[in-house]
Amino acid sequence: MFKFLKKIPKPSPESQTALPKYSEEELEKFKQELEDLLQVKEEHLDDAQYFEKLGLLYAQVSQEEEAIKNLEKSLSIKLSMGDGYKKLMSLYNQKRREAARSHDDELIEYYMGKMDDMRNIAKKVTLTAKED
Repeated sequence: MFKFLKKIPKPSPESQTALPKYSEEELEKFKQELEDLLQVKEEHLDDAQYFEKLGLLYAQVSQEEEAIKNLEKSLSIKLSMGDGYKKLMSLYNQKRREAARSHDDELIEYYMGKMDDMRNIAKKVTLTAKED
């Protein structure tokens, strides 16, 4: 009758950070896309969408550090709140959780600062959209 008194089981830490499971075929496709994009990198050094796509592909093949680097590069070229923004916020949160599990206060603070920077980007994008 009173469900609010019952304890709700918490999801395990492994399930919270689990990446989507991709088949070997899908992973090979992502890796091929990555290789194709990397071959034309010199042509796209000022292209935010290029770095966003590159970062998203790195995230799909579980290369988080490269994903973060490319997604940050994308946002440094052009602020947006697209898929790259969302993935980067997710990666920062994942890194913050890992730091919390390992009791690394300095790293926790670092990723909290990164997440604050992301919220500031959201504010800027929202304000500039209202002005247009």
